[in-house]
Amino acid sequence: MIFVRVATLNDIRYAEEICRETEASAIARGTGIAKRSPESVAQKMRDGKAVIAVTASGEWVGFAYIQPWENGKYISNSGLIVSPPFRNSGVAKAIKEKIFKMSRRMYPEARIFSITSGAAIMKMNTQLGFEPVTFNDITHDELFWEGCKGCVNYDILEGKKKCNCLCTAMLFDPAKLEQQILAAEKSGYFPMYHSS
Repeated sequence: MIFVRVATLNDIRYAEEICRETEASAIARGTGIAKRSPESVAQKMRDGKAVIAVTASGEWVGFAYIQPWENGKYISNSGLIVSPPFRNSGVAKAIKEKIFKMSRRMYPEARIFSITSGAAIMKMNTQLGFEPVTFNDITHDELFWEGCKGCVNYDILEGKKKCNCLCTAMLFDPAKLEQQILAAEKSGYFPMYHSS
């Protein structure tokens, strides 16, 4: 039995393990990832801005968090990681859906973005209504880009003047969703959306 829920103060004990697995996973895949400290992961839990998956016996399974940028104009869905024994079990999708719903609930007007080099995350994002965009369409907050300095591909990002990198930026724009819903109401066609 796996529980996917908002992380609490009691989950801070998993912070070091989450960071170790995040880094090990990036190395194993040969991809870049912004390095996170156990302190930053713990702070996300304290702030109520993280989702964790654990077994009934208390074993850590997966994690992700949200981060507001530009006074909540943008929200990043970041740090999605699943412990190796639990991969390919649907846990990542459950975490992704929970973190997306949390973002929509806490910041209903915000544009939600995710940058990834993984096809599985791109597929999940697409199912939630995200679309690929240029880096110019996501936050311009310098603190966000500071987080990329720990990535092995940071030189590529800098060389391209933060216009693009090896990651794909994906964006969910609630204003665009509203326009699509209005258009659908006028036409009588109602596509399926995950908006809450």
